Amino acid sequence: MDNSPRPPISASPRLRVLLVDDHRLVIEGISNLLKVHGIEVVGIANDGLEAVAMAQQLSPDLILMDIRMPRCDGLSATRMIKAAQPEIRIAMLTTSTEDQDLFEAVKSGACGYLLKSMSGDAFIEALHGAEQGIPPFSPGLAALLLDEFARLSDAAEQRPPTDRPEPKKPAIIERLEADGLTDRQVEVLQLVASGLTYKEVGEQLYLSERTVRFHMTQIMNRLHLYNRNQVLAYAGKLGIKPPD
Repeated sequence: MDNSPRPPISASPRLRVLLVDDHRLVIEGISNLLKVHGIEVVGIANDGLEAVAMAQQLSPDLILMDIRMPRCDGLSATRMIKAAQPEIRIAMLTTSTEDQDLFEAVKSGACGYLLKSMSGDAFIEALHGAEQGIPPFSPGLAALLLDEFARLSDAAEQRPPTDRPEPKKPAIIERLEADGLTDRQVEVLQLVASGLTYKEVGEQLYLSERTVRFHMTQIMNRLHLYNRNQVLAYAGKLGIKPPD
């Protein structure tokens, strides 16, 4: 068995990375690891607000973002950076194995989620894959994410539709609206056609008798009729019924 040291996994020197973490020892270790493998570290930020400012200034190819940080956490910083610079790729680099953090990271715009517990070789391989357009995820996390999306998709398919189409209006109502009558005028006409007085129509629609008379005048003008009897005859001809 060949126990000789494995050569470093080389990533393209064109990959420019911004590191965001508030733990100095961690950030120094990651920075040294990246440099050994030919990856350029263009900057180091200690919290989310610094990351937002440095991302705008440096335009890195990839940001490795911690989640738990003072002043501004990594998820909030990710949302702000992606809103201003959607072309920048952001991968979370964290100790958090909580499902909610993973799902929120992706919803915030992160293209990957890497755990600090992974090996150095696996870490560099993930970054090399990111250069080729492969989302960098620690083992098992991509499958977990796909399972969650599948579960949400199944739940959405089983959920009864909320946007039900409005019931089609009767042809008579459509005819009246085509003649220029408003919904309120159609209601007035239906009630008058049922034999109610203007006062009774007003009581049902919470309108004054004067307002009902105004609507009737408008109805006659738009239907080219001259009095209430002609309106009633017109309504009877159309078969207009009182509203439910």
